[in-house]
Amino acid sequence: MFNVFKYYDIFREKFGEEAAISLLRALSEIYESLAQTVTKEEFNELKEIVREQGENLKVLTQRVDQLTKDVRRLTGEMGRMKEEMREIRKQVGGLSITVGYTLENEAFKGLPELLKRDHGLEVVEPLRRTFVRDEKGRELEVNIYGAARKDGKKLVILGEAKAQLSKNDVDRFLRRKVKPLERVFPERFLVLVTHMVTSSEVEEYARKKGVALYYSYQF
Repeated sequence: MFNVFKYYDIFREKFGEEAAISLLRALSEIYESLAQTVTKEEFNELKEIVREQGENLKVLTQRVDQLTKDVRRLTGEMGRMKEEMREIRKQVGGLSITVGYTLENEAFKGLPELLKRDHGLEVVEPLRRTFVRDEKGRELEVNIYGAARKDGKKLVILGEAKAQLSKNDVDRFLRRKVKPLERVFPERFLVLVTHMVTSSEVEEYARKKGVALYYSYQF
């Protein structure tokens, strides 16, 4: 800040009182003008910054609006894709059921002769798809079920059909269908039928687990 009293004393000693006052008035006007000039420049600079930021904000807002529209569009497309995927899964599931039923129907006709030839079993009740109850009274679906005789002893046939058979399928069959019925059917013969296996080890794996395995081309 411009100190008037300081410079008044200096000018008065050098130039006298009247000259000192005149010099101070001139310097005050120059100082005020300079101060106003700097303030205007700074203000104009600030306005320019605000204008630029406003333009940037406008562009950013437009981009956010466009992004929002894109997200809404993608959300709608994803919703349609989910519906399509549900429909595809439904169709695939229906196809799997159809293939499974077809394979089972072939097994009902072809297995009796094969079981008699390979295992000495005489099927005394037609093979069928049915529900049976375990020892706790729970209902279980059995895809291949029937009664047979071997060496004068009656036993129950329990089986399942899989379009493509894996080791896990063998274990799942034993765990879900055979184990719950162990006490209900102590004398039983286990069989699986398939179009193909997932590896060359599956057939031997099933045999070691006590499960006979047949392929659809054998029917």
